[in-house]
Parts: sequence; C-alpha cells; structure tokens
Amino acid sequence: MHAVRSITRLGTNPRTVVKKIRAISKKPESRRRFAAYPLGPFEFLPLELRMKKLTTALMIGAAGLGCTQALADTGKLLLTGGVSTIDGAAGGGLTPWAVIGSNATAGEMGASAFATRTSTQDYALNVVGAAVGLYDRVELSLARQDFDASPAIALNGVAPFGITPGQHITMDVVGVKVKVAGDAVLDSDSLMPQIALGLEIKSVSPGSMASVLNFLGTKTNGTDFYVSATKLFLAQGILVNATLRNTNANQNGLLGFGSAAPGKDSRSWVPEVSAAYLLSKNWAIGAEYRVKPNNLQDLGRAAGLGDGLAEDDWKDLFVAWAPSKHASVTLAYADLGRIAPGVVTNGRKQTGYYLSAQLAF
Repeated sequence: MHAVRSITRLGTNPRTVVKKIRAISKKPESRRRFAAYPLGPFEFLPLELRMKKLTTALMIGAAGLGCTQALADTGKLLLTGGVSTIDGAAGGGLTPWAVIGSNATAGEMGASAFATRTSTQDYALNVVGAAVGLYDRVELSLARQDFDASPAIALNGVAPFGITPGQHITMDVVGVKVKVAGDAVLDSDSLMPQIALGLEIKSVSPGSMASVLNFLGTKTNGTDFYVSATKLFLAQGILVNATLRNTNANQNGLLGFGSAAPGKDSRSWVPEVSAAYLLSKNWAIGAEYRVKPNNLQDLGRAAGLGDGLAEDDWKDLFVAWAPSKHASVTLAYADLGRIAPGVVTNGRKQTGYYLSAQLAF
C-alpha cells in the first residue's frame, strides 16, 4: 500500500512515473538511504542488484497504475467536448470545434453516436452518424445526411428535369480531425486556445435531382478543409470557437460542389463562429453563425432566375442539456436563409427547429 501511495505521488501518467523512478534511483542520496533499508528476501543481494529489483517492482506498479487509468471511465467535463455537428465532427450543430469527440481524455479511446432532425417550412434533414476519439488527439467521424427535397418537383415546370415525387438527396461525410496545439480544459486559465485541423470528404447521391446538378455544373464529390480554435474560460463558464473553412460546397454539399460559369467554381475561405455559456454543469446555451460561399448566385442571374440560386448564411440559437456524461440533447432555432433553388419556394427564408441527441463513451 505504501508503494502504491508513493507511485501515485509521482503522477498518473505511467511514462512520466517510470522516468521519475529511474531518475530517483540514480541519485546518490537515494542510494545511501536504500543501502540501509532491508528488502526482505533480497536483503542479502548486492546494492546494485537490490536497487534494480526495487526499481523494476516500482515500474511494474506504475504500469499497473497506467492500465487502471486507461480503462477508467473518467471522461471530460460535461458539455466541454461539444455535441455532434450535422457533418459528424464534434462541435456545435452547424460548425466544428477544435475539441475531440467522445468522453475519452489523454491516454483513452472513446466513441459517440448521434441522430439529428432539422425541419423548416419546406424542407427537412435527417442525419445519423458516429465518431471515434483517440487519446484526445485524433477524431474519426462518419455521417449520413438525408435531405427531403420533395418541393424540388416544382422545377419540372421550369424545365424537363424529370424530378420524381418525394425525391430525397443523401450525402455521406467522412471526417478526420487532429488536435495540433493547446488544451481547452487544461489551458482554460490562459489565453491559449485548443487548435485542430480537419477535413470532411463528402459524396452526394442526388437521385433524380442529378439533372439539376448537371444544369448547375456542380460535382457530386468534394472535400472541405478547416482549422478551428476553441477557447474555454472555465471559471466564467464561457466557450468561444472560430473556424475557417476552405470549401466550394453548395448548401453544405447537398447541391454539389462548384458551379458552371458565370457562377463561382473556385474554392473559398469562409468563417464560422460559435459561443456558448454554461448555465450549470448540465445546461448550456449558445449561438452559431456560418458564412456560406454562395457559388450559384451569378449563374442564377445569368439564367434569368434572379436570386433564385442565392445561398444565405446559416445561424442558430441553441440550448444543450447533458443529463449524464454519456448523453446530451440539443434543441435549436435554426435560420438557414434561402435554400437554393429558391424558385421552388418563392425565395422564402427557411427557419425551423434543430433537434439532436448524442450518446458518448
């Protein structure tokens, strides 16, 4: 028991403990004290061998301590790991944060799964996905989006697109995020944010909407790159995040990527910001704003559609509840602006609710 207490005083990271044990064993004062210390059945051994035996025993204890730590269900502070975005990465609902998803901390592996429903006046989006967090350093995520594009059948009155009733657009998103600097919790008493780099590989299956994407000159595959910086002021209960995304996606990719001329086919750097206030350890409120590249507007004007292909920025106001460290629920008011093609909805802005549930381990 005394040995275990001695080891735990050296720290909880097994590698650090082993290094400290080796350093202590080499100090002259440690050798003098140890020479006069009986070691049961090993007392008759030479000093060097006795030192080696005890050092080995302590390192075995440190390894055991490390195993206990790796399997411990410690987890992160509630809500500081974010929830799941519609693209699967950890963050807010609309934009990724620099945090790594799941409850895993350094030296641990974890996983999360989520389901999200967004509904506006004319459209609906269902998303399911999962993420794996590795050692609070790397996040791998997967999401499938199912967009109810039923109103788009009205486009058949504009041109013979052949859109079938009840058409849905699906998109698969594979994400990778790597923390490169800082720690949102451990650095909460400094100005250093947690910084992460990420990418999202997207593939769209438009169904009978393929003819519309061909008319727009958009591609069905694309990749977003982003850098996020997340700063947690723990004492004040405030979290802020800034993300800079490089993309050529239309409506997050659901209307393909890029555009035919005179639309914008090149990539753009667009900002995204989030802020959250922790009301308590279980509740948080916040807001998000996500700038969109608006690639198709000039194409729509050239085609005589006015601003019918314009894409507005996204924003939301949310409240998140975590009844336990394994579950969270997020409810938001979402304002998605005009969703192209606006000729279907007469340019009406799309506002509605966003509801998401997540399990994390």
